[in-house]
Amino acid sequence: MSKQVNRRIFLRGLGGAVLAAPFLSSVWERTAKADTTAPAKTFIVMFTHYGCITNDWFPAKTQGELTADDLKPTSLAALAPYAKKLLMPRGIRSMNEWTANMSRGQGNDSHTQIVGSFFTCQPVTPNSNDPFSFEQATKFNAKPVGPSLDHIMAQQLSPQGTPLLLNTAGQNDSAQSAISYSAAETIYRGLNASQAFSSLTGLFQSGEPTSPDTYAAMRGKSVIDLVKDDLQTLERFDMSSADKQKLAAWKELLHSTGNVIASAQCNAELGAMLGATAANASKVGGGGLGSDALTTKVSGDLDGADICSAIAALAAACNANPIIFLKYPGNYLFRGLGITMESHSLSHRLDNAGMTGSCLPNAIEWLLKVDQYYAQKFANLVGMLDGIPQGNGTTVLDSSVAVWFNEMSDGNAHNLNNAPILQAGSGGGYFKTGQIINVDPASTPAPGSSRSQCANGSGQVNGINQGTGTDPKIANAPINKYFCNIMNAMGVKAGPDGFPAKGGSAEVTHFGYSDKTEEFIGGKGAVAGAKIHNPGGFTELKA
Repeated sequence: MSKQVNRRIFLRGLGGAVLAAPFLSSVWERTAKADTTAPAKTFIVMFTHYGCITNDWFPAKTQGELTADDLKPTSLAALAPYAKKLLMPRGIRSMNEWTANMSRGQGNDSHTQIVGSFFTCQPVTPNSNDPFSFEQATKFNAKPVGPSLDHIMAQQLSPQGTPLLLNTAGQNDSAQSAISYSAAETIYRGLNASQAFSSLTGLFQSGEPTSPDTYAAMRGKSVIDLVKDDLQTLERFDMSSADKQKLAAWKELLHSTGNVIASAQCNAELGAMLGATAANASKVGGGGLGSDALTTKVSGDLDGADICSAIAALAAACNANPIIFLKYPGNYLFRGLGITMESHSLSHRLDNAGMTGSCLPNAIEWLLKVDQYYAQKFANLVGMLDGIPQGNGTTVLDSSVAVWFNEMSDGNAHNLNNAPILQAGSGGGYFKTGQIINVDPASTPAPGSSRSQCANGSGQVNGINQGTGTDPKIANAPINKYFCNIMNAMGVKAGPDGFPAKGGSAEVTHFGYSDKTEEFIGGKGAVAGAKIHNPGGFTELKA
């Protein structure tokens, strides 16, 4: 090849990089073998406490195509524009439910044992068989006997071996609210917005402006368009037949791969477009928003919670960590929503966290405000992910599995069946989308009975009898199976026993202590034969 080729062609950012590759044998061979058509996958969780008003949260439809019209009458109306990219698995139960008669879980506490078991699917210790005891060790400090899903996945998928846990309000969780455990009885302390943003900036190309090619690629322009002029210039040079063959092959590869260049999106300009900047992050993470760090506006229409979502979306675009958890706080006072009762007491429909008493006026109205606020935050996160192109007409959302999990179904009943779960993204085609799918073949999920108490702002509350919950005979498919789906979609591997294991090669079919919430009664080892009775994921959720 002629030595007169303009050196500028090889130093223009993306264009230069892709053009230089055919003439650098090691780069050429490595690139030709790489699967550049498969963007990196990200698992993003948004976790909120205290359940929801189920009658308004769930669409009337329990099976079939999910449309915008199904969502518009519900608390999830903000997500209507994304209906085709959503999946709503119905009929799922999470593990270790607190009941007054200890019929479906341990007797520690209606929050401690639930959050501790939610992503671990493990019992908590020390155990209590007294559901009304206020003994500190069992009610407030019991912790699960194994690590949580985010750490089990990160051990195989994350370069650091740990997830990105972002505490949206910068809270320091106790055993009554913590969801992430790096090991048995070991709470994992996450990052606030400022800390999380700082961890990403090292991925940016500091001190250099974004090249024109890179900037264009961020907006979805294909690589072959970006380097067309340079390709034509190269083709006019006198070069050997071998180099001509390499150039022809490289042109064909560019045509076939489109604009799948994830690293091109990892820069401060994308962060600024999303709202993830050092200034915004410092306001949220540094306590600059006062007592309501979630709902206080930070930049334009973005509030503190949105800034955290923007950081998560930027981390996904940068492929900084494939396991990202956005943890919303418990015991939170949503002053920005005009609510004057903190969220825990409010979920009980009371002015305190008791189980019985007189209805708090406006309780249902305020709870609906919280549900709608959370739905808007999830919609904003989904919109951010769906607004970042990554090639072949796809977005970061398409290769992601973004799931909004609620701690429980109804916050007064503290029931775990009929779990409110909403997923966005197909995980690169693993999951069906645009669907509501009932995974409990033994029953048809009901919307629940959240309005059966305090609907008119008066009357009596009884959380002990679980009257506002869903009949425990229905919607009981174990959440363990859904976690298996998620792990398999993301590429987690299992050992010969089907449990996730670093270095394994099999599909994940088992997760957790047991897939029957009744087998958590008494804690680990108390119920003989506790195990995974129904291994594997939900086949009906797979595309």
